[in-house]
Amino acid sequence: MSGKFEIFKDKSGKFRFRLKAANGEVIAASEGYESKASCQNGIASVMKNAQDASVVDLDQTAS
Repeated sequence: MSGKFEIFKDKSGKFRFRLKAANGEVIAASEGYESKASCQNGIASVMKNAQDASVVDLDQTAS
């Protein structure tokens, strides 16, 4: 099983999504959206833009 996006309404009635890994762990969560369509557009944006996203480490401390 692969990861999945879940759409839900929060306590204030806004739509949100979360991305869950195959093991069920939440690995990302969205802002609140006024409409379900906007929430779905947010998911589409993550799917499109994360494909080739680079990792930028902003931590200035030595590892």
